Amino acid sequence: MEYGYSEKVLDVFKNPHNIGEIKDADAIGKVGNPACGDLLWMFLKIGKGRHVIEDAKVKTFGCVAAIATSSILTDMIKGKTLEDALRISKQDVVSELNGLPRQKVHCSVLAVDALKEAAYDYYTRSGISVPEDVKRAHEHNSIVAERIEHME
Repeated sequence: MEYGYSEKVLDVFKNPHNIGEIKDADAIGKVGNPACGDLLWMFLKIGKGRHVIEDAKVKTFGCVAAIATSSILTDMIKGKTLEDALRISKQDVVSELNGLPRQKVHCSVLAVDALKEAAYDYYTRSGISVPEDVKRAHEHNSIVAERIEHME
């Protein structure tokens, strides 16, 4: 394990999946971490009806762990309903990557928070009632976003 990273983390970092933007995205989530400077945008294409995630892409500016966790999360959510995708926890992301160094686990939270922000965007754009846990995550992410804006 180089620098405490699993082989899978290093492989996903060196060969990230689903990088870029979806031009006609149904949802966009943006989050950042002012402590480490990581920024992440998640773009979702969501099918009508059952709200299945048809496509997911990310733009991640950050460390090895931020890139690997955001990339692997896009793989994990494709084909799932938005509701099922929102059940994925930071620990699920860490486990999918065969672990992260303790000091880098916060990067998995960033990826999961970007998904929740994208879900908040989708629900509000679509006029769908926003689940309470997604509302709480959005409120927290909004406070962090204000801090980041003041740093720029």
